[in-house]
Amino acid sequence: MNVSLRNYQALAERPDQVAAARWSWQEVSVLPDTRSDPEPAAGSEPSPEERAELERLRAEEADERAEVERLRAEVTALRSQEPAKAPRRRISWRAIVSVVLIVLGCILSAVSVIGVWAGEEVSNTDRWVATVEPLIHDPAIQNVLTDKITDQITSRINITGTVNQAAAQLNSRGLPKIASLLNQFAPQISSSVTGFIHSTVHSAISSQAMATAWVQVNTVAHQALVQVLSGQGGGAISTSNGQIVLNLGPLIAVAKEDLVAHGFKLASSIPPVTPTLALFQAKDLGKAQAYYRLVKAQRVALPILSLLLLGAGVYVARGRRRALIGVGLGLVASMLVLAIGLLIARSIYLSSVPSSTLPADAAAATWDALVHFLKVALRVVLVVGLVVAAGAFFTGPSRTAVQTRSALTSGIDWIRHFGERRGVSTGPFGLWTYAHRRALRIGAVALAALIFVFWGEPTALFVIVLVILLLVVLGLIELIGRPPVTPEVAGPAGPAGPAGHAESG
Repeated sequence: MNVSLRNYQALAERPDQVAAARWSWQEVSVLPDTRSDPEPAAGSEPSPEERAELERLRAEEADERAEVERLRAEVTALRSQEPAKAPRRRISWRAIVSVVLIVLGCILSAVSVIGVWAGEEVSNTDRWVATVEPLIHDPAIQNVLTDKITDQITSRINITGTVNQAAAQLNSRGLPKIASLLNQFAPQISSSVTGFIHSTVHSAISSQAMATAWVQVNTVAHQALVQVLSGQGGGAISTSNGQIVLNLGPLIAVAKEDLVAHGFKLASSIPPVTPTLALFQAKDLGKAQAYYRLVKAQRVALPILSLLLLGAGVYVARGRRRALIGVGLGLVASMLVLAIGLLIARSIYLSSVPSSTLPADAAAATWDALVHFLKVALRVVLVVGLVVAAGAFFTGPSRTAVQTRSALTSGIDWIRHFGERRGVSTGPFGLWTYAHRRALRIGAVALAALIFVFWGEPTALFVIVLVILLLVVLGLIELIGRPPVTPEVAGPAGPAGPAGHAESG
């Protein structure tokens, strides 16, 4: 027995051998009792010493049996504690499939944002005009347009040749000194006229008339851009030497009219010209056109496929609330990666455009205007991801979520009771609201989702305002909902019936 006790002590120090302890004590329980009381010889009485020894042995046996029962009870207690030990977690196929689906859905969401943006830019005239309209108000773009149009005008009117022709006419009329002075100051005259044309053109470029012409030109050019990306050419926007260029002819016409209005009649002799302004370097235009056709064809299918993958990932997961949190954070991560990619692409674009083609500040303004709505879209998806993750977390069973909900409920209850103590009660409408609060919550969330889906061009600020309004509506449902008053049981202080009736009324 002493050996068995030592084994049990070692077993108690090593819980991983509980199974061995079960076997050992099962053996103890089935061991035959080979001990028997010594019987006195037949026909003889036991001596007092033998009787004392017999009693001692019986007492030891009783003690040993009690010790065995105690050890059995302790082993039973150990057995009852075994299930409390955390079992090894095994990764199930559902967890793997859920992670794969969610990751694919988040990656595809970034591609969907790009696809929807590209499709909108080339298929929605209003969106394209809204994209390029701010460019005419950008000082860098205004300077580029001013220089381009001034060069086109001065090259057509040949100021130096006109001065020389005037000097020759003066000389033929017997005014050689004046003709000599005119030839002497011809460079200054040409520079002054060029400066006048430049300042006048800049004023025209920054005027409202030019802004209107810019919008008109780009509205007409939108279909031409679609043709370019579709592999066709022509129109106000076309491809030339691996570049996407804008026809400046309509803008020059506006500048000519403004020069004539300022008294520079010589501008009326400028013939119609169609110079171009390089907007984008397009060395890989063929690949871009192929990618455009692919994305345009799938701009509706990609978002739907992304949502299906994310929904399937949540459905397959064991912990769907945790998977929903993963979906929200995954969307946030994918949009951050897309934003970083846009920064890298912007740097590559600016370094690839020669300064002779487009100054760095004008190129930066052009890029920023082009990707403006793409940035808006990724911010919207990022905020939606944060809202989904936060909503799934704060409706969960975690300690923080429970404490937050409890604090909000306590605050709403305090406000309701504060009003009721002052005679402000929602009455039967409050009882109805409380009885249908679950349906009202679902309806509020569904209405917010429908507003978000069918809103024309949601922004990140719009999503934040929509979420705040949704939280306000949910809070009003909880505040208006008045739980029915349960009558108190009569106690030593007397029944509480009258108070209960008064409150329920």
